[in-house]
Amino acid sequence: MKPITKEVYLKWYEDMQFWRKFEDKLAALYIQQKVRGFLHLYNGQEAVLAGALHAMDLSKDKMITAYRNHVQPIGMGTDPKRVMAELLGKVTGTSKGMGGSMHIFDKEHGFYGGHGIVGAQIPVGAGIAFADKYFETGGVTLTYFGDGAARQGSLHEAFNMAMNWKLPVVFIVENNGYAMGTSVERTANHTDIWKLGLGYEMPCGPVDGMNPVKVAEAMHEAIDRARRGDGPTFLEMKTYRYRGHSMSDAQLYRTKEEVEEYKKIDPIIQVLDIIKAEGYATEAEIEAIDQRVVELVAECEKFAEESPFPTLEQLYDTVYEEPNYPFLPHKL
Repeated sequence: MKPITKEVYLKWYEDMQFWRKFEDKLAALYIQQKVRGFLHLYNGQEAVLAGALHAMDLSKDKMITAYRNHVQPIGMGTDPKRVMAELLGKVTGTSKGMGGSMHIFDKEHGFYGGHGIVGAQIPVGAGIAFADKYFETGGVTLTYFGDGAARQGSLHEAFNMAMNWKLPVVFIVENNGYAMGTSVERTANHTDIWKLGLGYEMPCGPVDGMNPVKVAEAMHEAIDRARRGDGPTFLEMKTYRYRGHSMSDAQLYRTKEEVEEYKKIDPIIQVLDIIKAEGYATEAEIEAIDQRVVELVAECEKFAEESPFPTLEQLYDTVYEEPNYPFLPHKL
């Protein structure tokens, strides 16, 4: 695995801090009704992404996830201004303002969504991995889903085929404990979701999803196995979300005290503590990072606010063009 150096810790801190503040801004814009529909925030789960990115080869590896999907494409290389514009429904967004919060997509940077149907991305992720194997690209697909989606039947179909064909895919369940609002303990007679892999003799196991080092180590091993041609791995990232399932979630299923307990192991705080303990940055340098984050979030907001909404004609430009129905011209 690539060494976890001073530079890595500083990048982790700046990235995770930016992802957190970016989504805090989205929450404020949602309250102002500038972000419409649903909004699912990643606050608390940032270590899962930070650690995975350290283990990936972004020149050929890919990622697919559910609808809690705003910061992942940013980590993969998408311009965050375009992500925020998409959330505000603007034409400068990643899908020209037509995808919105739940459907961020950027093929150029290997990010394949953003899927609103629970568990839909699991077999799709296996399919992307099949294409990589077929075309011998050397790429590995990271397929993320939540603990609620782990109860979908399509997971078992995808697991079976992925093992049968030794697909270069890593399945990752981000177990934040409550799915939409029902605890893991109430949805099955077992709480170790990773054990679902045992039925397919798939390498599997739990990971501390609040610690980017632990995530990076587990992801490196899984990605390396897939790239060698030895097939998939199933990892259960034990993590926690500080906000509700979506912005409309009243969170009646847990106590404020529980949330505060998990904030004591916040991944951003863990990384910052190491930076300070190892002397990787002075207080002034940390403040400079925080200021860069604030300024970049402000740039994203300004870009999104000042961008235009799509024109009505765009609706007709994004349907399939039919040779025998030439009455609607297409421009995209």
